[in-house]
Amino acid sequence: MSLPAIQHYAPSDNAIQLFDGQGNVYWFSYHTLIAFKTVDGPKVVRENSWGPTTGKHLNAIDGGNKKSRLNPVEFERAFAHAFGR
Repeated sequence: MSLPAIQHYAPSDNAIQLFDGQGNVYWFSYHTLIAFKTVDGPKVVRENSWGPTTGKHLNAIDGGNKKSRLNPVEFERAFAHAFGR
């Protein structure tokens, strides 16, 4: 198992990617979870409800594929399903 690690995924100090050490990845804009990927699952990205900075972060994560982004309720449901919460 790897140790948890944090790195920036876009040219911004507020774009943070967390690797949890078990193969799961979480993307944050500021302190807000905006995407995640489990070891064996697809990347799940939330739609932009905030502004242009988070929009840039989302584009860095999914290449601008806005059609695949989930609304807030769907995103929370997907997270609960993926992590059993």
